[in-house]
Amino acid sequence: MRVLTLILALALPSLAEAHEVWVERDGNGPARIYLGEPAEALPPGGDPEFKRLVLPKIVGQTNAKLQRRAGFLEADLPAGDVRVIDNSVFAPWGEDGAKEGVAYYARAGRADIKTRMPYEIAPLTAGDNRFALIRNGKPIPAAKVTVITPERKSVELTADANGAVAVPMAGKGRYLLTAAQVETGKLHVAAGPVDKLHHIATTSFVVD
Repeated sequence: MRVLTLILALALPSLAEAHEVWVERDGNGPARIYLGEPAEALPPGGDPEFKRLVLPKIVGQTNAKLQRRAGFLEADLPAGDVRVIDNSVFAPWGEDGAKEGVAYYARAGRADIKTRMPYEIAPLTAGDNRFALIRNGKPIPAAKVTVITPERKSVELTADANGAVAVPMAGKGRYLLTAAQVETGKLHVAAGPVDKLHHIATTSFVVD
């Protein structure tokens, strides 16, 4: 049992850092919230870790009802961009004094240039292909952003001195942007204090 516990403890950091929370929405239809690896095909029934996605917070929608589907959570929401925050997916890991945690910030849509989450990949102009990773209202210069194309090809981008990246669009379909930042200090996630926090942001949008 002790060996199994050790294996699970060692596996947790790689799971937390490899997995992402993202949101998909088609027009003004229901929002679908996923946990997994967006560059990979979703396994039947969802990612094996999907069970950890229990109660993500939909920003600005305190009464939203989540329905558990095969591989995603679904919510009927008003028209517009959707934002989701969750820092309860993975429990803190590591030794005392060096605990690590992860917080996810997911968005679907590019109609609103305003940000409503501590970390958010937001369009610089509504409906445009230029985005920035925003932390507490300010763009992060030289931030690393990965674009996952509709064909699940990953394209690595680096933001300019103003924090902007231009997303290359090769055709129609759903694009997903992802970026990660690490913060150290006396921090907290839902399950308790951590000394290092991995902030992982995603934004998806559809090109018709």
